[in-house]
Amino acid sequence: MQNTPPAPETGAARPAPGAGAARDGARPALRARLRPLAQALHDDAALRAVAALLAEADVGVDGARPWDMLIHDPRTADRILARGSLGLGESYMDGWWDCAQLDGFIARILAARLDEKVGASALRVQGLRARLFNLQNLRRTWQVGEAHYDLGNDFFEAMLDPSLAYTCGYWADADNLADAQTAKLHLICGKLGLAPGMRLLDIGCGWGSLMKFAAERYGVECVGLTISREQAAHGQQRCAGLPVSFRLADYRQFNHGGSERFERIASVGMFEHVGAKNHRAFFEMARRSIEDDGLFLLHTIGKNLRRTPTDPWIDRYIFPNGDLPALGQIADAAEDFFIIEDVHNFGADYDRTLMAWHASFEAAWPRFAAHYGERFRRMWRYYLLACAGTFRARTNQLWQIVLSPRGVAGGYRRPA
Repeated sequence: MQNTPPAPETGAARPAPGAGAARDGARPALRARLRPLAQALHDDAALRAVAALLAEADVGVDGARPWDMLIHDPRTADRILARGSLGLGESYMDGWWDCAQLDGFIARILAARLDEKVGASALRVQGLRARLFNLQNLRRTWQVGEAHYDLGNDFFEAMLDPSLAYTCGYWADADNLADAQTAKLHLICGKLGLAPGMRLLDIGCGWGSLMKFAAERYGVECVGLTISREQAAHGQQRCAGLPVSFRLADYRQFNHGGSERFERIASVGMFEHVGAKNHRAFFEMARRSIEDDGLFLLHTIGKNLRRTPTDPWIDRYIFPNGDLPALGQIADAAEDFFIIEDVHNFGADYDRTLMAWHASFEAAWPRFAAHYGERFRRMWRYYLLACAGTFRARTNQLWQIVLSPRGVAGGYRRPA
């Protein structure tokens, strides 16, 4: 008997020779046609999820209000959901979305605590890095100077006030940036009780705004520490003829034997780079460098909760290895070396300071566009406005803390 294939069922057509192969060959083409549809459905689902989250903060997607998010690239939502603040900042840098009032957008999402609901894995990684490694060790300490403070003196001169103060101004009675920074410098000098003939150590002195001010207005001799070569060279030129010297050194490399002593010490906007693993070394160095009846003023940005890790976007693009302290961490590290005499929080003033820097930056940008490029512009704009939003939402603080080695006899009185 011949081996013949069974007859097909009634009504069924027998496949033509090679038809199976044809179907197999068609599958990649079919998948190729379906892939954009699947991606569109995925993007649409991610967009709906992001829109629902933003609605909790009274922020819309493609809305008409200045704080609403305008999305240009459908991949934006997925990037944000996957990477949290890092994805949000990077997608903005890449031009995937815009917002007319970026500072208001950030303030709203932080006030609604949306940052705690997305990108949890990125935050866990950031927190784990900080716990396992000393990200502010001596080998790494110069990175922030090279990456940030050495961007160019002309760039910072265009953004900052004439004193080149790159820290929060004091706006209690000021209506412009220059007056706010002058008020801040007077506030520091007054809290320290500076008088002619004193020696002041400025840890993290920047371009020397405080030292120049203290030398000119209060007759003080100043020594400043910085890890930025650009700052040291430019600051020394600005302070020519004054009893002011700049030293290019990390605080841990200074005054090991305690042979240099100062009546007053200040650190203004530098402690954010020290890191929790090094807080004690910082205060130990300050204690060996100050007279027993001296005063030390610490001016620093801080966070509300010590468990909050550094924002991954800020760490990658703006301040490598930064670590904001919590107030309790400062107290813990200082307790063996100093008595805390006074704590003053004027963090809300950083909002106005950052907005003033942003206005100056945008006005000066045509001078720098060819050198830095559009992606840098979007990065810097995001940095300034997002940080303004953090202070507006009160998730970041600004403290001035006055400390003394043995306590001020009769008690410390903050000047009016």
